[in-house]
Amino acid sequence: MPLRRRVPTWTELRPLVRLERPSLSAEARLGRASTIEDLRTKAKRRTPRSVFDYVDGAAESELSMLRARDAFDAVEFRPRVLRDVAHVDASMDLLGVTGPIPLILSPTGFTRMMHHEGEWAVGRAAARAGIPYTLSTMGTVSVEDLAADVPGLQRWFQLYLWQDREASTALIRRAAAAGFETLVLTVDTAVGGQRLRDVRNGLTVPPALTPRTVAGMARHPRWWANVLTSEAIEFASLRSSSGTVADLVDRMFDPTLQLQDLAWLREEWAGRIVVKGIQHPQDARELVDLGVDGIIVSNHGGRQLDRAAAPLELLPEVVDEVGGQVPVLLDGGVMNGADIVAAVALGADAVMAGRAYLYGLMAGGEAGVDRALEILVSQVHRTLRLLGARRLADVRGSGQVRLRHSTTPAITAYQAHQGETL
Repeated sequence: MPLRRRVPTWTELRPLVRLERPSLSAEARLGRASTIEDLRTKAKRRTPRSVFDYVDGAAESELSMLRARDAFDAVEFRPRVLRDVAHVDASMDLLGVTGPIPLILSPTGFTRMMHHEGEWAVGRAAARAGIPYTLSTMGTVSVEDLAADVPGLQRWFQLYLWQDREASTALIRRAAAAGFETLVLTVDTAVGGQRLRDVRNGLTVPPALTPRTVAGMARHPRWWANVLTSEAIEFASLRSSSGTVADLVDRMFDPTLQLQDLAWLREEWAGRIVVKGIQHPQDARELVDLGVDGIIVSNHGGRQLDRAAAPLELLPEVVDEVGGQVPVLLDGGVMNGADIVAAVALGADAVMAGRAYLYGLMAGGEAGVDRALEILVSQVHRTLRLLGARRLADVRGSGQVRLRHSTTPAITAYQAHQGETL
C-alpha cells in the first residue's frame, strides 16, 4: 500500500515544541560546553590572541605537546559488562590531599593575564570541588593572599629555585607560614624554552600597549577593561618581572641546580617535597633514593624541550623503577576524564592538569573553572561505569586499558611488573 502523506495538526505538534528563553548569563553559556575542547573554543573567542596562545602554545614546533595528546588518543579501552556500576568510587587520598577524582591542578604562571581574578578564581572553584590546587612561583597572587582568601583550599606550592638562594629561602618560608604543606620543585627549566607563539605575538610581562595590542582592544574590550581597571598584573613572588617570560627565566632561574641541592632544600622545608619534570626513570630512582616524597612525570606541557617523549608513554617505566616507594603523578596532555582513568590504569597515582582549567578560566572566569572541573569529574565517573569498574583502583593492571600504537620498553616493563597482558 503506498505511503499517504498528511498535514500534522497543532495538537500533534504542540508536545514537540520546546521554546526556551534566550539567556546571556555566564552559567547558561558555559553550561552548553560539554567538553574541555568546547571551553577552549570559547576561550579563544574571549581573549586576545597573545593571551590565548600563551596558554595554548608550546615550545618550537610543539611536537612535545602534540605527542602528549597523541599518546592519550592512542588509548584503547576494553570494557567489562554485566557489572553493578550504580555507584562508583574515583576518590583520591595521597600526599596529604584528597579529592573526588585523582586530580591536582597544576601550577601555572601569570594566571591573572588569562582572567583578571586569576588564582583567586581558580582557588575558589577548586575548593568547592574539593580538588587540590598548586600555586606557582610565577603566580600573580601571593601565598598569603590565596591562603587568606580561600582558607578551605587544599594548597600546594610550586617552586623554581632562583640564583638568589636567599630570596628562594624567604619565599618558601612565606609559603610554610601560610599553611602550604607540600612543595613541588620544578626541575626542567635550566633555561626557558623557545615558545615561538609568544615570540611572534610579542608577549611581555606585563602585557605592553603596542599597536597590535591596542588593535586587540577593539576585538576584546571586556578583557582589556578588566585588566586596566583591576590591580596591576605582576608576579606576586618576584622582585623583577619585566620583559619576556624567556628573559625572566634566563635571568632569575638557577641553571646550576643539581641533586645535592635537594639536601639543602630538605633542610629549609619541613613538609613534603614532590619533584616535577621527570622524564627519565634513572632520575626518578636517584630522587627516591634522596628521600623525595613524590615524583611527577612531566615534560612541562611541551613548553620547554621540544621533541620530548609523551609523559603517558614514559609513565609505566618510571612506575616500574620507583617500585611503589613513593606516589607517581602524571602531568601533560590531560584534557578529558578518560585521560585520567587511562593514566591511573597505566600506573599513575594521580594526574595534574593545567591547560584544561585555564581554558575554563579564559572562557568564563570562576564559573568557567567550575565548569571545567564538573566536566572532568563527570567524565571520570562515566568512563568507569562504561568500563564496568566500580572503583578507579580496579582498572589498574586490569587489562582494560592499553596503548594501541605503543610497543615501547616502558609499556613492556609495566606489563611485566603487573603480571598482566594489557
